[in-house]
Amino acid sequence: MKVLFLVADGMGDWPVDELGGKTPLEAAHTPNMDQLANTGMVGRCSTIPLGMAPGSDVANMSLLGFDPARYHTGRGPIEAAAQGLELDENDLVWRLNLVTVSQLDKDGLMLDYSSGHIETEQSRPLVERLQKTMGGDTYTFVPGIQYRHLLIQKDGVQTDDAQLAINPPHDITDKPIKSDLRAFSRNPELWDVIFEAHDILSEDNPTKANSIWPWGQGSPLALPDFREHFGLRGAVISAVDLIKGLGFASGMTVVDVDGATGLLDTNYEGKVQAALEYLENGEFAFVHLEGPDECGHGGNAEEKTEAIARFDSRVVGPLRKALGNEDVLWIICCDHYTPIKERTHTTDPVPFIVNAPGVEASGLSVFTEKTADSTGLTIDEGHELIRFALEKAGLQ
Repeated sequence: MKVLFLVADGMGDWPVDELGGKTPLEAAHTPNMDQLANTGMVGRCSTIPLGMAPGSDVANMSLLGFDPARYHTGRGPIEAAAQGLELDENDLVWRLNLVTVSQLDKDGLMLDYSSGHIETEQSRPLVERLQKTMGGDTYTFVPGIQYRHLLIQKDGVQTDDAQLAINPPHDITDKPIKSDLRAFSRNPELWDVIFEAHDILSEDNPTKANSIWPWGQGSPLALPDFREHFGLRGAVISAVDLIKGLGFASGMTVVDVDGATGLLDTNYEGKVQAALEYLENGEFAFVHLEGPDECGHGGNAEEKTEAIARFDSRVVGPLRKALGNEDVLWIICCDHYTPIKERTHTTDPVPFIVNAPGVEASGLSVFTEKTADSTGLTIDEGHELIRFALEKAGLQ
């Protein structure tokens, strides 16, 4: 039996006035998920352990079956794993956003966590310029994709910087940056790096990226081997380094798809084809779509509804059609909520579908946050969802 785990990042939401009091999932046309919900099990799953921030790093680590309370060290280390960086155990790895701020002082606001969704072709030269100008024995700037990059602080694990509480920039859109600047100021050297980078990015730069934002720091990541853990040969298919890093760190195959952007215009067909090709010989494919989350951060209810509809029609539907004559375990969910109202992540338990031959059918007519809650089925620890699904399908 093949296992397909499909994740619509940030799909969960609260009722939205402009959608007539519906959530984007309720408003979206999702006949494929509705049918799988009707003939499968539906419930809610807590992907964020108590006391941890509701980030995609924590949530997707949970969904891949690893307990974040045990293995999570930070967002930066996961994305470093995606690049295969050789790190010392004492290196402190920061996720580094290229951002747009109104001004870099106590009166400044975080205007855009993504610098207008800057393209990689624009962002990479900027990070390379920072490395050439500012990189040295202590700090190394590592280019990534789009607005997502890395900053490596040598021997930083042994410093107080490892404990700095910095807000993810997507959590403070249009909000003051004063408290974070206060935290950065505790390390004069890091403070100088941030301000010098701001000066460099403010010169001869046609993009919206006028500052850097280090956050999500931690020591290098170590995860158990996925195949040894679950007895399945697995792959991850995603546009974002976060998911790729989790895959690399757990010994999974990481499939790159041309044209996968992490946005509404991503290469849906390419991701479907990549999953089908992998499952010809592999057993488990984790297919991740970032689009709903980005629309949630943007506060755009119509686009988020469209992103969910495309997930259903251009990912779930084609996979159902292609695998219609085969036994498949379907696991479908989101990693966390990204409510339009909040424009950031929350800890709400997420709705999920588990569908495989022989599982108890819910009989639900639609798949929504509300119907998932109505079944009373809850999984309190997100890292147990895979095991739960495998057991229900008779694979464990």
